[in-house]
Amino acid sequence: MKGRDDHRHRFITAHVDTLGAMVKAILPDGRLRMTMVGGFNWNAVEEEYCEIHSSEKVFTGTICVHETSVHVYRGAMDIKRDDTNMEVRIDEKTTSAKETEQLGISVGDFITFNPRFQVTDSGFIKSRHLDDKASAAMILELLRHLKDENVELPNTTHFYLSNNEEIGYGGNSNIPEQVVEYVAVDMGALGDGQASDEYTVSICAKDSSGPYHYDLRQHLVKLCQVNAINYKIDIYPNYGSDASAPVHAGHDIKHALFGAGIESSHAMERTHKDSIEQTERLLYAYVQSKLL
Repeated sequence: MKGRDDHRHRFITAHVDTLGAMVKAILPDGRLRMTMVGGFNWNAVEEEYCEIHSSEKVFTGTICVHETSVHVYRGAMDIKRDDTNMEVRIDEKTTSAKETEQLGISVGDFITFNPRFQVTDSGFIKSRHLDDKASAAMILELLRHLKDENVELPNTTHFYLSNNEEIGYGGNSNIPEQVVEYVAVDMGALGDGQASDEYTVSICAKDSSGPYHYDLRQHLVKLCQVNAINYKIDIYPNYGSDASAPVHAGHDIKHALFGAGIESSHAMERTHKDSIEQTERLLYAYVQSKLL
């Protein structure tokens, strides 16, 4: 979006890729062995409905351990949930590797998980893949508002939806040379020892990649204070983002990260409408503010 100043640009991103899996092997009984895409715990997807995307058709299935039935396997609860024990039970008449191959399923086919999206009367939003589909939705809503209200931005601003964040990189090669500030709208990680919650916008000071740009972080904090936006500053110990990736790639930019607080990241995630609202307000305030 062209701004009044077309010499120094902003770059804002959220990612649309999600956690999933691929077919690693077709087992002798016709079931599938998986390899994960992105980082999650296997127990987080146990008994989840899934889809197997072959080149010609989408098949349904369920993720489970082979020894699931408690009426047959007494020690099922003690089996380690890992990529050697988790399988996909396909909803097709197949009892051998040959029959599964004849369906058109092959090694390398992607496997996606049922998101199970739900909004509660109390304002909670429950779903897989809120990381980072929630932020992508906020950026789309911001763009709709800017267009409908004919808002002129102070600086030309690029909006980018990346599809490689969950595997470690995103908008690295797509950054115009005029960009001086790069902001990723992503999730705030919740848990013991974390400051973030499901009702405020979480501003990241540091993650596994190192500290984010101090002045830009303070600028976001000031915007929250001036606009009465509820916020928390936090550090995410096991986290990397599309904002830190271009810095590692050698781009000379100021980078920052903020987003809604997401409970149970990379599992059955949850946030609240309050956190979405506070994040949207900070995003709107930021694109209308002056560059540092």
